[in-house]
Amino acid sequence: MKPVIFAAIAAVACTAAFVYAHCEIPCGIYDDPMRMKMIYEHIATLDKSVHEINHLKEAEKPDWNQLVRWIENKDEHADQLQEIVGQYFMTQRIKPAEPGEPGYDRYVREITLLHRMLIQAMKVKQSTDPAAVDKLRGLAGEFEASYFGK
Repeated sequence: MKPVIFAAIAAVACTAAFVYAHCEIPCGIYDDPMRMKMIYEHIATLDKSVHEINHLKEAEKPDWNQLVRWIENKDEHADQLQEIVGQYFMTQRIKPAEPGEPGYDRYVREITLLHRMLIQAMKVKQSTDPAAVDKLRGLAGEFEASYFGK
């Protein structure tokens, strides 16, 4: 019986190392500026991916392997951006406020901006329009200005 329990604990411990998510204990260890830098890095990668996809698809003989890789890259970075927006900011960092309470307008503005970022990241995944990435970048800037008070 003990070897089975030990094996189960070992399996869980080994698997836990591969899970990526900020804790919800709450640990109290947050780095909001770093998360914004990560969002902007994902947006830059989305921009580069859209550019490369558009360049490759216009070629006389497209390199289909590279095209697929850039599409997958674009989707992966949009997903990672959505994870930061939803899991980190919406779930853990934005504090709810009820109508009439101090901070309610800011709460509504920031949740709305974050929701719009989630939708815009989805739209980036659905297209290769550089304007979709530009809109996402603009939303990130609006959120950053509101959240950090810039």
